[in-house]
Amino acid sequence: MNTYRLAIVPGDGIGHEIIPAALSVLEAVAKKFGFGLDYTFFDWGAGRYVKEGAFMPENGLETLKSFDAVFFGAVGLPEVDDTLPAKLYTFKVRTAFQQYVNYRPVKLFKGLESPLRNKTAKDIDFVVIRENNEGEFVQSGAFFRPESPEGLATDTSIFTRKGIERVAHFAFQLAQKRRHKVTNVTKSNTLIHSLKYWDSVIAEVSEQYSDVKLEKMYIDNASANFILHPEYFDVILTTNLFGDILSDLGGGIMGSLGLGGSGNINPEKEFPSMFEPIHGSAPDIAGKGIANPVGTIWSGAILLEHLGETAAAKEIINAVEGVFEQAIKTKDLGGTASTGEFAEQVIAKMTS
Repeated sequence: MNTYRLAIVPGDGIGHEIIPAALSVLEAVAKKFGFGLDYTFFDWGAGRYVKEGAFMPENGLETLKSFDAVFFGAVGLPEVDDTLPAKLYTFKVRTAFQQYVNYRPVKLFKGLESPLRNKTAKDIDFVVIRENNEGEFVQSGAFFRPESPEGLATDTSIFTRKGIERVAHFAFQLAQKRRHKVTNVTKSNTLIHSLKYWDSVIAEVSEQYSDVKLEKMYIDNASANFILHPEYFDVILTTNLFGDILSDLGGGIMGSLGLGGSGNINPEKEFPSMFEPIHGSAPDIAGKGIANPVGTIWSGAILLEHLGETAAAKEIINAVEGVFEQAIKTKDLGGTASTGEFAEQVIAKMTS
């Protein structure tokens, strides 16, 4: 029997509710499919920063290396500078472990209605592949005399051939397993150096995938088409910043940010990958039992798929959809199910 070692980082806010709910689902599907989960909890996040001045201990990254994957909730508290969680935890892990693919699926579950009029499950089913280590989020910049009348600040985007090629290969290979279409979402008509280079390298990579259609779409047009024509998309390949924005928009057209799952993936498995919902820590609703656990449950399914347990991952998604088809929903979707109750319904659906 395969046993997978998971590092569990609930983080802050609703992380302490959605992670246990999702773990209960993972435990149930592991039992059904005959594999084991061995996990260790870590109290890392903004709460730890308030107490100890650091989001994780100095040897935190070294500690995580020994695990097969990291299962993460959300990070951030109102009393902590909101520029710090990414810098001192999220980006730190993504960069150190070369998690250069941010995998964010968008799917309208049967049983739910999209805010988009007349769009159904057949229209909303695509994946945003966001380059996760470079681009606009490298935090290469500085303040220059910010308090003075002539003060200024800079942030420099960084795009490398290696970085673009490796995420492009992932996107094209994913499209080969789906509907054979990649949409490069860019803005090279105004960012005439960085994104012109991005476009050209992606075009070169596309020549190795003759069975996949490559389209180019500017970010403004893509944003409009998310609303008007989501059926246009299969695999979206885009930059760190654009991917962050578009995947939240994807959550919106599904019906709630609480539905979105994601994986920060190192495809070569040289380092552990990290799986987390796309939403934040939502401290305003923490402790009320009303947080939607679906994004975290879906992240758990993506985790299992990454580890090779594809049948178990599919079972989870089918069960979530089956619960929605019974009109069982959490508060953000207009229902009454609590965080734990929804997870229990998913487990019941898998074991019935």
